[in-house]
Amino acid sequence: MKKLFAIVALVAACSFAATSNVMAQEAEEAAETEQVDTAAVDTAAVDTTAAVEAVETPIVEEESESLHKVLKTKFIEGDAGFMSLVALALVLGLAFCIERVIYLTLAQVNTRKFMGELADLVAKDKVDEAIELCRNTRGPVSQVSRKALMCLNSKEQNDISSIERAINTEAEIQGSYLEQHCSWITFFIASAPSLGFLGTVIGMVMAFDTIEKAGDISPTVVAGGMKVALITTIFGIVVALILQLFYNFILGSIEGLTANMEESAQELLTMCVKSPKCQK
Repeated sequence: MKKLFAIVALVAACSFAATSNVMAQEAEEAAETEQVDTAAVDTAAVDTTAAVEAVETPIVEEESESLHKVLKTKFIEGDAGFMSLVALALVLGLAFCIERVIYLTLAQVNTRKFMGELADLVAKDKVDEAIELCRNTRGPVSQVSRKALMCLNSKEQNDISSIERAINTEAEIQGSYLEQHCSWITFFIASAPSLGFLGTVIGMVMAFDTIEKAGDISPTVVAGGMKVALITTIFGIVVALILQLFYNFILGSIEGLTANMEESAQELLTMCVKSPKCQK
């Protein structure tokens, strides 16, 4: 009887061990299957993303190319001859604007600091060093100051009237330097829309010529000439607006430098009057 129970217990233990092994193998197979499915899903997602990027990239390139083609087409449709003149006005006008912006930017200095250093040197009767400081400093204020100090340092023109006259003369010269080439900018601002309007008139003439030849006034017949008229006008106005923005900035810079010159001239005249070298 005891042997029977022992045999039954042994069979049960073996059956439990076999079932556990089977369950463990099934769990491992399920985990492997899940990992394979996950990897497959990830691979599919990566492939999908790459496909989307590959699709989007040509679209972007196609859009950029289409924009370039549209601009090129509109330029040609606006009559390349007149559109070239408008583009030339833009290029030359921008060249003069950039030149003036660079010149005026370099002409701006710390006027307060410069005039303070100049006043200290003149008060110590170091006029030669003050003239050298003016020579080494850029801008119209330093040039006006140098001219006044050269009169102060001379023996023939060191009176108040001569110094004041030298300041006014040099200020006018420096003001003319500041406004140099501005007339060309205004010329291109005026010429760009004028060229556009000229293209408009020519486009209208082309439209009437087409009507005369076709003997019909349908929209299809006059569309070509009207398109030339409108495109040239639009481009001319846009060019004028761009140049006008630069011109307003240039005028603001000139006004600021002129105000600095006027203020510094008053301080410089007072400085020269207090100098022992000045003839009262």
